[in-house]
Amino acid sequence: MPVVLVANPKGGVGKSTLATNVAGYFASRGHAVMLGDVDRQQSSRLWLQLRPPQARRIATWDMSGENHVVRPPKGTTHAVLDSPAGLHGARFKEVVAVADRILVPLQPSIFDIYATRDFLDKLLEKRPGKARIGVVEMRVDARTLAAERLREFVAGLGVPVLGELRNTQNYVQLAARGLTLFDIAPGRVQRDLDQWAPICAWLDA
Repeated sequence: MPVVLVANPKGGVGKSTLATNVAGYFASRGHAVMLGDVDRQQSSRLWLQLRPPQARRIATWDMSGENHVVRPPKGTTHAVLDSPAGLHGARFKEVVAVADRILVPLQPSIFDIYATRDFLDKLLEKRPGKARIGVVEMRVDARTLAAERLREFVAGLGVPVLGELRNTQNYVQLAARGLTLFDIAPGRVQRDLDQWAPICAWLDA
């Protein structure tokens, strides 16, 4: 079962936005999807509670016991895990160990850039050999100096940059309804879907 971990030690970089839309993409492809949330804020779990019954089903990540053992719902074929800020230690090793793919969201902020650099170094050192890592640039205004600095930074990361997602209210408005880009008519969000195309291709590869 493919497991996608969305992780970055910095808070507010768009982990839940990325995780919910990845889950929405898998669901749109007809997969039996599980979305897990080990963040104390439980943003993804709240989002699932907002999801309308007529939307494609996404199951909740079932975690039990002191060590939060992952117990996927029966019949699940794809899983997405939304992780907390400050992920480290034994918890870091646990969630990384179950991942086949690791998505790292990154915003064009100097603080985010340095925090992510350290995290990627640790991730490349600790990850299992099977896990593939990709970076997604979040809330990017391509015309700004910050965006240019971000591109310079990611060019030397040694991991693929899968896409650049613009700063748009589409994500905010859809999240408030428990929806993703992949739950509505494509014509309404085509520009954003175009930005997601290389990310989806990487997820499917």
